[in-house]
Amino acid sequence: MAKIVIEAFKNGPIAVTGPATFINAAGEEQLLDRKRVSLCRCGASANKPFCDGSHAKVGFTAEAYKLIPELAQE
Repeated sequence: MAKIVIEAFKNGPIAVTGPATFINAAGEEQLLDRKRVSLCRCGASANKPFCDGSHAKVGFTAEAYKLIPELAQE
C-alpha cells in the first residue's frame, strides 16, 4: 500500500504526496493527474484550495510540520 505524506512548508503551502482523493465544494471527487498537490493555507490563493504562490506576496508566516497518516487496511 502506498504511503501518504502531508507536509506543511515553513511560510508556505501544505503538500499532499501520495494517493489521495480530493472532494470539491459540491461534494464531487476531483481527480488530479499528479503525485503531489500543494494546498493553500494562507488564504490568498486565486486558485483555492490549491496554492498559487500568493503566500510569498502577502508575507504569510507559519511553522513547518510533517504528518504520515496510518492507512487503514482494506
